[in-house]
Amino acid sequence: MSYALSFSATDPAALWAEAGDAAAALVAGEPDGIANMANVAALIWQAIPDLNWAGFYRFDGTELVLGPFQGKAACIRIALDKGVCGAAARRRTTQRVDDVHAFPGHIACDADSRSELVVPIVADDRLIGVLDLDSPTSSRFTAADQTGAEALIARIAAALASASPAP
Repeated sequence: MSYALSFSATDPAALWAEAGDAAAALVAGEPDGIANMANVAALIWQAIPDLNWAGFYRFDGTELVLGPFQGKAACIRIALDKGVCGAAARRRTTQRVDDVHAFPGHIACDADSRSELVVPIVADDRLIGVLDLDSPTSSRFTAADQTGAEALIARIAAALASASPAP
């Protein structure tokens, strides 16, 4: 089955609302969290302009581990006391960074990244991981992007938490 996704909005709030609707439809009924992350990463990559990385880091109980993504090869493991992703996971709060080079402890997986938006994924009060969005443009992410990304993740967090069925 293929999906013909199309996004018509240009206003960030409306674009994120469209992406949230599409993400909810993509994950509906699918029990595998990693498969859902893969589809949502691809959807965000297609829908949201001016990104050079879009994807997930999964929390394994100790650290963040690279999950499905779109973009250049990335850091595989991130400690919770390192970088923007670690801060989002540790604090369980979204991190919107206009200039990643000014962020203490920033991890430069891609030297072209200038700004970053990281949304923690929490389901049933359990940290699942983070959605990580990078842009080559400074100050790329607005309050509307943050609100939209948070709303999208809130809608689908349970579908990202689910494990694949046992064989």
